Amino acid sequence: MRELRATDLPALILILHQCEAFTEVEIACALELLEIMINDPLQQDYRVAVANGGDEVQGYILYGPVPMTEGTYDIYWIAVDPDCQGQGIGRQLMRHAERQARAAGGRMICLETSSQGHYQRTREFYRQAGYCEENRIRDFYRPGDDRLTYVKRFTTMKDS
Repeated sequence: MRELRATDLPALILILHQCEAFTEVEIACALELLEIMINDPLQQDYRVAVANGGDEVQGYILYGPVPMTEGTYDIYWIAVDPDCQGQGIGRQLMRHAERQARAAGGRMICLETSSQGHYQRTREFYRQAGYCEENRIRDFYRPGDDRLTYVKRFTTMKDS
């Protein structure tokens, strides 16, 4: 894991498109947040970690503390190059964010995803990483597309 570099942006744009998991609007939002990180690295809202193999960007995670909470973090984006999926890179990114959140006094990490069928693999990934579905808001994104909130709570520093 390493910090985001401006030179990572073209590879991350490609990864976001190749994942085929995000709409154009979602990709635009993800890129806006990455650009904030590049242009204002001292901002306090977001953290980003990049997974790389040698010189190649393999994926990234964007997470951060939730304003006006005590020890609650959100994972906003996680994306792994489709050619690298299934190699544990997503899991490494998640663990990195969890370790960083806990080191900063985090009590839990939340994330949200869609109920649509093509997100089944994503939801299974979250469950395997120890996240539990805690909330469902029906028809949140559009009729028939619920927002699912997953949570992982930290009880001791020994938990993973």
